[in-house]
Amino acid sequence: MTTSDFSTVLLVDQTSKEVFDAINHVRAWWSVEIQGSTDKLNDEFFYHYKDVHHCKMKLIEIVPDKKVAWLVMDNYFNFTKDKSEWKGTKIIFDITEQNSKTQIRFTHEGLVPEYECYDICLNAWTGYIQKSLKDLIATGKGKPNANSDYQKIIIVNKPVNGVYKAITEHISEWWSNDLTGNSAVKGDRFNIAFGETRKTFEIVEAIPNKLVVWNCVKSYIDMPDLKNKAEWEGTKLIWAFNVTDRATTLFFLHEGFNQSFECYSVCASGWDSFLASLAVYLDTGKGSPYLKNAFQRDLV
Repeated sequence: MTTSDFSTVLLVDQTSKEVFDAINHVRAWWSVEIQGSTDKLNDEFFYHYKDVHHCKMKLIEIVPDKKVAWLVMDNYFNFTKDKSEWKGTKIIFDITEQNSKTQIRFTHEGLVPEYECYDICLNAWTGYIQKSLKDLIATGKGKPNANSDYQKIIIVNKPVNGVYKAITEHISEWWSNDLTGNSAVKGDRFNIAFGETRKTFEIVEAIPNKLVVWNCVKSYIDMPDLKNKAEWEGTKLIWAFNVTDRATTLFFLHEGFNQSFECYSVCASGWDSFLASLAVYLDTGKGSPYLKNAFQRDLV
């Protein structure tokens, strides 16, 4: 097994004290639902997201303005064979001054590529550190999962390569057949429509059988009362793949799309239907996509 722990580095203009304080204000950048104290040595706190992920942390090292370290005392994932994968790992924030800036090196010690959850956790941590924590430090307002982004897990007894192809080559079989462009490799762009509702995506990551990320670069949502008809622009669609025995777990996250959106109820209902269509397509080879020029429910 390798020892390439996940790590990411952030450089900000604020002081080491401001950075230290922001890191310890965990509810402001990770989750508002965290229970327990998070800023003193030996503090223990709990994180949970629905029935997908629960964990218990202990603050095992704290050096003011220089370092914070947590031990994962317990963990539960509902989408991995080993439900407790994080247990015993450490989450470390090293703070150093770099000329007139402050550097934060985040390391999840023990989170390695061999873990089933690695790709999903890599994307999640990158978002929380490089976006939410960074925003909290710079502006005083982070993006914790108070309004949790839409996500879904699909488990099918199919080889991972077929699941990967469904996301990269066969989108028209389960989402919409009104589709132009390419969606198989990094740098591709495709346009997809549902009547007058139209979206354009750029493929920003495509690692075969592991990870696919689409960035929504253009959006028009055909809802009469919707003030911002481009709401999806700037959000990302993340597809992460894990193999357990003969089954494949597909984790889907619509990053940035949550209940703060005007279109949330309609769009979330659409996702529920089309992801159900994807699950059926993976199981039987026949989904229920939007069909151009055919009568369909108004789903987006």
